[in-house]
Amino acid sequence: MVSEPMSEKPAYPHSRTEEVQEVLTGVTFPDPYRWLEGNTDEVKTWQRAQAALASAYVRDWPHYERVRALVAKYSTERFTTLPQFAAGRWFRTQLVKGGRHAQAIVSDRPLGSGRTVFDPTTLNATHPPYLCWIAPSPDGRILAVGVCSNGSENNSICLIEVDTGKALSNPPSQTLMDNWTGGVQWLADSKGFFFSAIHGKAVDFAQQVFFHSLGAEGTSAPVKVKWTAETDYRMVVVSADGRYAVATERVTNTIPVAIAEIGRGPLRWRPFITTLEGSVVGHVVSDRYIAVTNVGAKRGRVVAISLDAENPNNPADWQELLPESDSTLRTITPVAGVLYLTEFVETYSRVRILSDDGHVLGTVPLPGRGAVGEYPFQLINLAQKTHPSQYLFSFSSFISSAGIFSHSLERAELQELKAPEVQLADAVVEDCWAQSADGTRVPYHLVRPTQLASPRPHPTLIYAYGAFNLPLLPQFPGSMAAFVAAGGVFVHAHLRGGAEFGLDWWEGGRLKNKQNCYDDLYAVADHLVAQDRATPERLAVTGHSAGGLSAAVAAMQRPRLWKAVVPRVPVLDLIGNCRDPYNWMATVLDRANISEEDEVRRLATFSPYHMVRDGLSYPAVYLDAGETDPRSPAWHARKFAARMQAVMPDGPPVLVHVWENVGHGWATDKVTATTQATDWLAFIMLQLGMTD
Repeated sequence: MVSEPMSEKPAYPHSRTEEVQEVLTGVTFPDPYRWLEGNTDEVKTWQRAQAALASAYVRDWPHYERVRALVAKYSTERFTTLPQFAAGRWFRTQLVKGGRHAQAIVSDRPLGSGRTVFDPTTLNATHPPYLCWIAPSPDGRILAVGVCSNGSENNSICLIEVDTGKALSNPPSQTLMDNWTGGVQWLADSKGFFFSAIHGKAVDFAQQVFFHSLGAEGTSAPVKVKWTAETDYRMVVVSADGRYAVATERVTNTIPVAIAEIGRGPLRWRPFITTLEGSVVGHVVSDRYIAVTNVGAKRGRVVAISLDAENPNNPADWQELLPESDSTLRTITPVAGVLYLTEFVETYSRVRILSDDGHVLGTVPLPGRGAVGEYPFQLINLAQKTHPSQYLFSFSSFISSAGIFSHSLERAELQELKAPEVQLADAVVEDCWAQSADGTRVPYHLVRPTQLASPRPHPTLIYAYGAFNLPLLPQFPGSMAAFVAAGGVFVHAHLRGGAEFGLDWWEGGRLKNKQNCYDDLYAVADHLVAQDRATPERLAVTGHSAGGLSAAVAAMQRPRLWKAVVPRVPVLDLIGNCRDPYNWMATVLDRANISEEDEVRRLATFSPYHMVRDGLSYPAVYLDAGETDPRSPAWHARKFAARMQAVMPDGPPVLVHVWENVGHGWATDKVTATTQATDWLAFIMLQLGMTD
């Protein structure tokens, strides 16, 4: 069923303007809402009034509570946390039933009932911090945990005695940026660990790797490695046999920049891969570094590099174990003398098993067509802990949430450790292709209720990303499954700029080719309309982070194509965004070379804040942001909302909700995350005229 959207126009809080200009590489841009970048009482009052308006608008809808019930049912972890093995016991995080926070559990089985080792309420009973990560020492005696008190993902380390639950008095004092480097990386003898921390503000992104000793004084000392990049992610991981420390750098094109032997006095770092632009991502296995690389193979190949190589930067000296093929290689995990290799085949996951000389020994029998639950960047996956004799992984599909599985070469069948929690009943998946403006075929997956079989327009929501060499996995859509359960069609689109088809796919949607990313999105929407699957009056688009930028660009470049647009935790002022080091890095990686005037002007052509024009009609917009977000600061959403409200005072609604004590989404408690998702999904359903 459908109903007409609410006709009452929201009364927006006043947003003053000021005569301010932003100058980037000699190019000047007006910035009338610069004051909304501040943290003043005036800004806080404005922000709270806007949040109250947004909440009232969606929560007055008669179907809001039904949507909330669906969101609560289908909301699952964005990235499934796997249990970790140490000294015969298993450690994991577990959400307190009906609560906001998770606890750290130790058990004799991967997912057994176990015992609570750490509960964040011991630090703050009223507002417990978010448990970002856990890392047990190899001897199982100490559990390192990361806790975040404000939703930003910036976290501090606590060290807990596993048998007593007591906190050690001398943890590191530094602040970690997030959980991307695995929290801490223990030495095999459990006497200390490496960790990556930041200096100053998170947006300054000044990273340093430290080693923390568990001696009586508990000291932390900087690790003296010659890094290749001034500003980027970096970490030190320890080889599975405990013999080597590997200094690793760069979040997109990850490389092992230096290697040191452990246990022979002070670490002596020797350079390894330092001059290559491509990625070399893997593990030390015996006396070789075995890795997936895109050097000489745009979709990836597996190579082995001798640790004693005279010139490890020379690909001609590498041994190729598995050549490039039509599949896109992702990560390699050594387990019990073999290598588990994850890859994409037409966007879906496959896992093959290789011998250490590259022979294919078999394929893991996955539960269906879907995605192995890897993290988006290869560097993050490299930081995860592995089991010595089992390959542990999570797997989900568009209609089934993630289960946890175990596989070994000796056991032909999968062992299911945890069954999927929810299924999207009576839904089907269709694999489709659109054609972009330059002729490139763009894949997308359509998830619809089974009964919507007739080829006529239905309420449709497109979700996309397309940036940073990051794949949009064909996995369970979590809270967005509520849209399908409510009778809508969910579309999962793979845009250029991502990693689904290797280096060409990334390069085809970044820097001077960035417009291709947005053209791919329009191609998917136009294909749906041409196939009579959707109409602009019943079509919405959303995205998270860089996907939020894509959604906002779509509202500006093709405003008549959409009924509703929801950018979530987006960056929207791409010119002012270059002022802080973190987002400067993101800009030069993905969008433009801002040292050139022509590139700055091109950047402005897809900077939503600068694209808003008086007199034009735009779709309904709901902006969702976090006040403590260091990646996409909330002022982007504030400034864009003010500009849009000014040009459309009597048009479709433009709402902005900046959530307090919420960041980019990786450290948001369950209750708040459910409310966030309910609000923006209810906004879309309301605009598309959906009822129960």
